[in-house]
Amino acid sequence: MSTPDELRELVESYLADLALTPELDGLDESMRNALAGGGKRVRPVLCLATAEAAGAEAEAALPAAAALELVHNFSLVHDDLPALDNDELRRGRPSTWAGFGEAVAILAGDALLAEALRLALSYPTPAVARELVQATLGMIGGQYLDVTGAQTDLASLHRLKTGCLFSASVACALWTADVPEREQPPWRAFADEVGLLFQIVDDILDEDGYLLEHGADGARALADEAAERAQVRLGEVPGDTSVLAGIVSGLAARTS
Repeated sequence: MSTPDELRELVESYLADLALTPELDGLDESMRNALAGGGKRVRPVLCLATAEAAGAEAEAALPAAAALELVHNFSLVHDDLPALDNDELRRGRPSTWAGFGEAVAILAGDALLAEALRLALSYPTPAVARELVQATLGMIGGQYLDVTGAQTDLASLHRLKTGCLFSASVACALWTADVPEREQPPWRAFADEVGLLFQIVDDILDEDGYLLEHGADGARALADEAAERAQVRLGEVPGDTSVLAGIVSGLAARTS
């Protein structure tokens, strides 16, 4: 089994060598700039670790893992735009629109999404692409609820905006590992808890969302409960899930 750091290195190497569609030559710099912002690659690492735990080689899941990271960065590029969050900085550097202009940022985000679909469609089964598309639609729906201030509970908002892509990180790996659909429910339940855990801890660090709604102690208790449930779910699936268990513990303890 590979360590999270080894899996992260696999992702970084794959993304660095990823050949973009030639028609996107003019957008190459802005797209690679968006991908090279120093993110933790949580979603692709989760995907690769799941694939290994399910009995596949991590390399087999690399296109799916990269596709997830491209979708994640597509969402960040568009979220930063003046029409949405109006953020000029992303990970300590100029956001894509601040560095390349709004029009290029919109196109770069579009291109990242399309490239992600191209990677997902490289598998013999359409299930990987189907999971990715459904997660992307859910994420966009959650963003719409957020920017419009629509009446919805916090859990539903974050299940869409954040949780969907975490669920896809596990689900895409299951399809690449040829895990039969009837055996997937415990894995998917695990993914739901990981997505919730990530969002709660994110809100604690940002002093937002769950922290504002439940207070610091209440939000921390919710995070600990989600982490515990995730570990319980791992106990229900076959195979060596020690790396996934370590990822859960790391997410629960993260401070940045």
